[in-house]
Amino acid sequence: MDGILNDELIVRLKALRIEHRNLDDEISQLMAETPYVDQLLIQRLKKRKLWLKDAIVKLESKRIPDLDA
Repeated sequence: MDGILNDELIVRLKALRIEHRNLDDEISQLMAETPYVDQLLIQRLKKRKLWLKDAIVKLESKRIPDLDA
């Protein structure tokens, strides 16, 4: 069961990392295209990117086994 759960976490992590990278590219492209960028759109994209980063960190921490001290 742990193997299946771990595989699902890996797949989810990959998907989140791809979305995070795509958002980064999209933000960079929007900022480079024109000096008059929709700031509200940029803010929303950055907020989504931050949420993705937090989700990635949480999933990565789930992959670390709990060790009894």
